[in-house]
Parts: sequence; C-alpha cells; structure tokens
Amino acid sequence: MDATGKAAAPPLGALVESLVASYRRDPRGRHLNHRSLPARAEIHAVVHLLFELFYPGYYGRQDLTDETLPYHVGTLLSTLREKLERQIEICMCFAHRGERSPEECGERCAEAARTAAAALLDRLPAIRDRLIDDVQAAYDGDPAATSLDEVILAYPGLLAITVHRVAHELYRLGVPLMPRIMSEWAHARSGVDIHPGATIGGSFFIDHATGVVVGETTEIGDRVKLYQGVTLGALSHPRDESGRVVRGTKRHPTVGDDVTLYANATVLGGRTLIGAESVVGGSVFLTRSVPERSRVGMKPVGLSFRAPVPPGADFEI
Repeated sequence: MDATGKAAAPPLGALVESLVASYRRDPRGRHLNHRSLPARAEIHAVVHLLFELFYPGYYGRQDLTDETLPYHVGTLLSTLREKLERQIEICMCFAHRGERSPEECGERCAEAARTAAAALLDRLPAIRDRLIDDVQAAYDGDPAATSLDEVILAYPGLLAITVHRVAHELYRLGVPLMPRIMSEWAHARSGVDIHPGATIGGSFFIDHATGVVVGETTEIGDRVKLYQGVTLGALSHPRDESGRVVRGTKRHPTVGDDVTLYANATVLGGRTLIGAESVVGGSVFLTRSVPERSRVGMKPVGLSFRAPVPPGADFEI
C-alpha cells in the first residue's frame, strides 16, 4: 500500500525481465530477428478496395456517375496493385524464410508477387460476374430480401463469399498466408468460416450465415444453398508413421449441383458425396454418400404435450 492506501504498482523492471525470460524460454508465439510479417491492416485495406471495385457506389464513394466511374476505377486499381504486390511479396518472403538469403528472397519474391498480383487483377472481371450471380441467388432464394441492394449492403453470406472468391484465387496462385488472413477477416464479420482452398461453384447462397463452416478440400457445385450452422468438415485426420497429420489429402465432402443443406446439418469426410438435387434436412449428421435427388432427414423425436396449466399453478415439464 502507498501513502493513500492504494495498492502499489509492481516494479516494471522485474516484470520486463520475467516476460523476456518467457520469450527466450519458449520461442513459440514470438517473431524476432526476422523480416517483417504481412501487415493485416494492409490486407484488410485490400479487401475494402475489392468491395469498392466489385460493388461500385455501395462501398466507398457514393457520388459516382457514368462519367466519373472510369477514373475512379483506375485509381482504385492502381492502389490495389501496389498494396497487393507489397503484401504478396512479404507473405512469400515470410514463407521461405531460412531457405534463401535475404537478397535472393527479395528478388525472387518480388518477381513472383508481381506475377501473382497481375494474375489476380486479370481475374477480377470474371470474379465480379460470378459474384453478381451470387447476389441474384441470394435474392431469389430468400423471400425476405426486398432488393438486390439489400443483399449487397446487408447480407453476411454475400460478404463471406465475396472475400472467398478472391482468397481462393490467391490460394490457387500459391500465395501463402494472405488468403487465410482475408478469410478470417470475413469470418469475424459474417460468422462464416470458409477455408480459401474450398472450391465453390456459381450462384452460391448462404442464408442467415452464422456458424457455417466449409473445410479446405470441400467441393461445392452450382446453385447450392446452405443455411446457418451447416458444417462441411473432415471425418478424421490421417496420420503418418510419426503421428503427424497428413496434409494435402481430400478430407472434406463434395456437394453436387442444386443441393440444399438445412440448418445445422453436418456432412463429413473426403469420400462423402451429396448427389445433385438432393436435400439434407436440419440437424442431420451424415458421413456417407447419398445419390442424386435424395431426401435425407432425421426421424421425428418423441414430444410430449400436456393440457394448459391454470394460472397460478406450478408448471413442470
């Protein structure tokens, strides 16, 4: 206690020594004596720029006209290319740390980053075309939607798939870290966890969104609709002789065209195929394939009903 009766603050010197000793004792969870990490804030800024490009007038400037649009798009693309090249380069250097000298890594990663950024930029028109189909699918699939404007401005499922379609392209281009940082940004804001490796067809709609999980090796066809809480996950994690998880295998399901999966359905396993035009009911737990046009549901549980309880009487279930 000090003179005022308040608890005295611990000496900072001792606390500094204790924390530094912890860092030195266990190197996990620290990043020292290396090149800089990817900047999450800059990658998040890339996502914001992409939303402005995909949905002009809805995000960013709202005073755009047909005359001002080309200049606006050109400015956005110039800024986006610069940020993409820089962050992709850092991500690549970070992934190859220890394998190359700083000089060699800088040259090779910079060139690879320029190539990857250019490839992604070339894909933006096609990605946007697919996203507009996703917007239409959300409007057509949800009777509560009043307009396409509402879908673009308010639907968390569209936010998630917008980010995923870009993150997936970066994943296919072999860019490390950045796709996952993007997908986790979307996860935090939408409640939808889609691994950037997942392959998703056109006209995709996630209704209500919250709690949806789509694993890395999932393959989803066209015109698929998921409701909240759906999990497309792994049944098990194969391990090698040393007990380490084997990576790069097909661990997650394949979902055919025109499939609907209702709330909290769980489909697991890399060999599990949901045939086209099938419907999987709510809360179903599925670990085996089903043929096309299947209807999979839970048997009704036993419910008990009693007469209404008079006012003031004890209520028991």
